[in-house]
Amino acid sequence: MQIEIQEMKTNIMDALEKMDAPISSTALMQQLGVSGEERRLFDVSVGQLNNEEKILVATRKIQTGKPGGSKPQVQKMLSFHRDRTSITATVVSQSKGFAFVRPEGGGGDLFVHYSNLLDAMIQDVVLIGEIEETPRGVSAKVSRVLERGEHKCSGKLVYTDGYPEFMADIPIRYNIQVDRTTLGGVKEGDKVFAKIDRNPRNGKLIARIQKVFGKASVAKICADAILEQNSIVVPFPDDVLTLAGQVAAQPITDEERAKRLDLTALPILTIDSADAKDLDDAVSVERTEQGYRLGVHIADVSHYVTEGSAIDEEAKRRGTSVYLPDRVVPMLPTALSNDACSLNANEEKRAFSALIDLDPSGEILAYAFKKSIIVSKVRGVYSEVNQIAAGTAPQETLDKYAPVMDSLLAAKELADILKKKSRANGTMEIESTESKFVLNEEGVCIGLEPRKTGVSEELIEQLMVTANQAAAKLAAEKMLPFVYRIHEKPDPEKVAALCDLLGALGLNFSVIRKEKPQAAQFAQVLDAAKNTPCHKIVSHQILRTMEKARYATDPVGHFGLALADYCHFTSPIRRYPDTAIHRILSAFEEHGNIGQIHDHFQKYVKQVATDCSRLEVRAMSAERTADDCYIAEFMTQHIGEEFDGVICGVTQRGVFVELESSAEGFVAVDTFEGASFEFDGIVTQTDQISGITMTIGQPLRIQVVAADVSSGRIDFIPAGGSLSAIGAPIEAVR
Repeated sequence: MQIEIQEMKTNIMDALEKMDAPISSTALMQQLGVSGEERRLFDVSVGQLNNEEKILVATRKIQTGKPGGSKPQVQKMLSFHRDRTSITATVVSQSKGFAFVRPEGGGGDLFVHYSNLLDAMIQDVVLIGEIEETPRGVSAKVSRVLERGEHKCSGKLVYTDGYPEFMADIPIRYNIQVDRTTLGGVKEGDKVFAKIDRNPRNGKLIARIQKVFGKASVAKICADAILEQNSIVVPFPDDVLTLAGQVAAQPITDEERAKRLDLTALPILTIDSADAKDLDDAVSVERTEQGYRLGVHIADVSHYVTEGSAIDEEAKRRGTSVYLPDRVVPMLPTALSNDACSLNANEEKRAFSALIDLDPSGEILAYAFKKSIIVSKVRGVYSEVNQIAAGTAPQETLDKYAPVMDSLLAAKELADILKKKSRANGTMEIESTESKFVLNEEGVCIGLEPRKTGVSEELIEQLMVTANQAAAKLAAEKMLPFVYRIHEKPDPEKVAALCDLLGALGLNFSVIRKEKPQAAQFAQVLDAAKNTPCHKIVSHQILRTMEKARYATDPVGHFGLALADYCHFTSPIRRYPDTAIHRILSAFEEHGNIGQIHDHFQKYVKQVATDCSRLEVRAMSAERTADDCYIAEFMTQHIGEEFDGVICGVTQRGVFVELESSAEGFVAVDTFEGASFEFDGIVTQTDQISGITMTIGQPLRIQVVAADVSSGRIDFIPAGGSLSAIGAPIEAVR
């Protein structure tokens, strides 16, 4: 028996050592193939390992069954540790009396009471142990602070009872005392940047103001603070600007022309928004006997941004351009992004061209990547191309596009074929959640609407995806060191939660396999929700269910696009991974020595994939936060007004409502007069007095009562304060 226990303990330890996150005892038994007779052996082995402090066993309640149905089961959550305090976690939020920490391997945030926090603060990396189930959820204790965070953040100066306090933008859930010696000329309501410390006299948090931006009620000021908060640097170093100016001025020599493919005669055009300045992609399409010849011509950024140069190092540090409603923080200096590398019409430009042959069904037959010289014949604009596609373009527009009209019409034809093929493969058509902002001369948001995608935007998207796919195919076939764009399958638990939501909405989710989901299954659900009030909500929820796309060196595929091979090749002006890919493909095109390419780029691609995934998340976080500030700024101009909205989220405290303008605000359930709501834990609030329900997709007329630009928070109340503001349930709407 003892020998069997030792073998089981070894098997458990070997399995847990390979894992990055806790696992339930049931799942671990399935993985180890533990049969019914061996269950006792497994339990004894787990108990001994726990007593020896080689693993940590924590119980966690797991809901099985629907609300009001079977009781929650309790499962053991196991994780491998050399001692009971060896889980690394980060403090992610802080309140008076408690905090939450996020374990490095995932598994959900853990509650830590103030008495068990030691002196850890938000952003600190800590060791935790003694994990157990409590009335507040799964709790833990901090045993040691491993690494101090910067403890710097933006926020707003407020006064409470005459005392200055700091309202942090990061998740510190209460206002912090301000060191008066750092106030200077800071005024109430100013947006500031502060260092957070502990007051040596009483141990409480104290904010020391380091920088003042201006009024926190101005979105443009808040955007400045957001960039600072995320360490996004705007100005370029002088040496980078100087070098960029020098390389941008380099003419195309005769020697260089001889090495490049001359594509200046092709009917090439760019298609972008009217205000775009960094035109890094152009297209041409010709009909052939085999089907189509697609040319995707990308600015040859790697020619100007040479490896190891000051420009290259700065671009690596930035990783990506950052797009805020009122500005762009570019990855490259404007001498390159808006001039030398921008494929401006009627100018000879260095390009890296993907030349792709496709059959009439859109299947790729052959492809080649060539350094080229091109001339864009027309500076296309999305709105104008949409008019041409709709047959509503004025003669002036038709005349402008005449030099490339055959190419444009062939491109539209090919894009339609590619879209049909993509849908057949299972690609999901998820609605955009982006907003379009209208700013006045002072940079104040005075207009807001959902960003809509037209025919021309879809056309460019399809052609760019094809070029990205071809580049990844080449890299995978030749086994090049590479930076792929990957999108992994969603977590089964998230899929299960989505299915609960779909069931509550009355949608059939039986097509989705929770353990082995396929993109086509989600596409079917989206199709079923089309033309119903809940289509937009379902689209948003599916998007939230998906894993985040990221960069990696292994071609594991792209779930959302239903593609086995994918990368980012088409935007090297604004994304560093694209520049890295150009550099690798240029080396392959130049000499084709794969061994030499491996030796040179193997370490490089790993660093690029890791760093650029992180920098992309940073940029997206800054962009979303800034968008929220501008949306709130717009809504400050509509305080007291009523609007029709749709419920897009339901929580214990209330519902989130989205307006036609794309603004989203919160309605607390206690703002309904004479009502007593109860939450079902999924998507519905039910008034216990009248029986009236509120759920996702349901109309709700609201009144705007508050909009805080600094935090981006918008508060609504039901119009008239009564239940009559609630529209008919979505079942009735259908």
